[in-house]
Amino acid sequence: MSDTNNRMVTIIYYSDTSLELLHEVHSFPQNENGRVIIPASFKENKSIIAVCEGQIEIINKMGDRIISVEYLA
Repeated sequence: MSDTNNRMVTIIYYSDTSLELLHEVHSFPQNENGRVIIPASFKENKSIIAVCEGQIEIINKMGDRIISVEYLA
């Protein structure tokens, strides 16, 4: 990260239009305490679940492995 005023984070969220758990990686400014400042424009129509340091790879999310009961028999 070349700009010390920005911090790369992965944001995990739900969209107001979907039940799918989503994530995006962004570089946002941080305040003097190191807390990331997420713009209101990004927060619009989202419920943020977590803000993670750096770029992360989610390999399994809630609901990814749900199998219909009829396939288990």
